[in-house]
Amino acid sequence: MPDGWHLDLALRFTLAIAVVLSALFLKARLTYLAIPKLQRVEARQPDCMVVIPARNEELFIERAVRSFPHDTVIVVDDHSNDRTAEVARNAGAGVLRAPDLPRGAVGKPHVCMTGARLLTSKWILFADADTWSEPGFLDSVIAHAEDRELAFLSVYPRQEGETFFANVLAPLATALFFCGVPSRSSLVVMFNGQCLLVRRDAYEFIGGHAAVLNRVVEDVGLAALGVRHRMKLGIARAEDLGQVQFRDAWGTIERGAFRFAEMSPWGGITIALTVLLAAIWLPVLAWLLMGDHWLAATAFALLPMMLTASWYRGVQVLMAPIAIYAILPMIGNGIVRAVSGRAVRWKGRVI
Repeated sequence: MPDGWHLDLALRFTLAIAVVLSALFLKARLTYLAIPKLQRVEARQPDCMVVIPARNEELFIERAVRSFPHDTVIVVDDHSNDRTAEVARNAGAGVLRAPDLPRGAVGKPHVCMTGARLLTSKWILFADADTWSEPGFLDSVIAHAEDRELAFLSVYPRQEGETFFANVLAPLATALFFCGVPSRSSLVVMFNGQCLLVRRDAYEFIGGHAAVLNRVVEDVGLAALGVRHRMKLGIARAEDLGQVQFRDAWGTIERGAFRFAEMSPWGGITIALTVLLAAIWLPVLAWLLMGDHWLAATAFALLPMMLTASWYRGVQVLMAPIAIYAILPMIGNGIVRAVSGRAVRWKGRVI
């Protein structure tokens, strides 16, 4: 075939990849921006207690406890073998040791259930040990829920990497997650238990975490029960008022695969196709360079950074191509485990 035909094929293929990826990442960004942003409000002294499930979290638990108002936090220690309980107690939290894990139960819902059963407050906030908040967060999240008459509110804090590598992976992982969300109204798929506010009467009515004790993705289970009972759910993003540490990328992505396998298999397929298309970047770039098409190669070389610039902060976006190839095997592993039903290791337990 003539060389010109090969060049035309390369250009057509490059353009097709660029258009499809641009559409997917644009859809992801618009889906994320459609989530209401949590607004800071005046102090209201809300009737709310915070439950923090913790297992071997001595490095993070003090920051989490101290970020909430004094005497509002109960840390439920899930049989930690480090100083989690001592550090939490010294930080001002009430500390409760979780009972032994029942057969077939998953650790996090069991621990959340244990803490919630002690409380009589109108609202309960379940917050992971690696989350922390800014002053006014608790008032703001409850005001958001009350103004909208919500029974359950899932809050998306800002992702902060524990290491440089985590900071490289976290923005891409978030972007890919929203690539897979079927639509802006898919509340159950997007319902995230890292920071979850519940109205206690509604939570108890659906059975609380006791109803999802055996679920790997218990937050999705709670959301599905809320929808089934026609309760009002909401999600909010809190980039300015809350943060969460992005760590254990392998395990996090594995559990995310179970979320999509249960609630939106097509969304999981979309994520897989997106990252596979993104991974074609290097071979296509080499193809263009071998064809001496320097202008197209230069533009295509910038594509990963342009697609993810809105997710990264500053010069870290230059690491987006590395993130693509690093996250590819993680997503592949997650899909295999979710489809085959193989066990996932999380917080030192096999679930």
